Amino acid sequence: MNVSVVVPAYNEASRIAAVLEPLLACHAVTEIIVVDDGSDDGTAAVASTYPVRVVRLDENRGKAAALDEGVRAASHDVLCFLDADLVGLRVDHIQRMIDAYQEGKLDMVVGVFANGRKNTDLAQKINPFASGQRILSRSLWQRTKENIEEMDYGIEIALSRLAAKEGWEKEKVKLEGVTHVLKEEKRGFAAGVKDRLKMYGDMVKWLIKKL
Repeated sequence: MNVSVVVPAYNEASRIAAVLEPLLACHAVTEIIVVDDGSDDGTAAVASTYPVRVVRLDENRGKAAALDEGVRAASHDVLCFLDADLVGLRVDHIQRMIDAYQEGKLDMVVGVFANGRKNTDLAQKINPFASGQRILSRSLWQRTKENIEEMDYGIEIALSRLAAKEGWEKEKVKLEGVTHVLKEEKRGFAAGVKDRLKMYGDMVKWLIKKL
């Protein structure tokens, strides 16, 4: 099974290596695509030092649009999405997600944080299907991507709602010891809170939107 991994990244120059290195060490991964979503901190330059494909967007278009650009660039029909700010990601985490998808003949796998950081663990216990770590087919992605420019952080909710509506076979895989860097830590408290509120707003919008 050939797997294309898409990593959407916005100003993640100091963090993306922690995601790319285990991906490159995972033999089950066929292709890695980093989509630089209009970064101004050298994210694309850092990613380009690794043997991965880098797609650069001229302006920040949001997570859903960045994922879609990665899917367009991908060579294969099995897609793995991973956030660019993960902490503690290991080869075995990636392998377990891919194995679950292939062996279970699933429609979607969702990776959820466990025993990494209390606040991120709690957030994913409350709403595990808001996770950005997923595997699914290109055809199912195409079914979800209407109004892609409006979705931004609502893409995970849209995927999960469509999966529930259509009865996709899905499974959660625990990513032991994995967490991510909080927005407040990346951008400072005020800007981080603003970004977090926007993220929650996108999620709520697509939680209540009719599919």
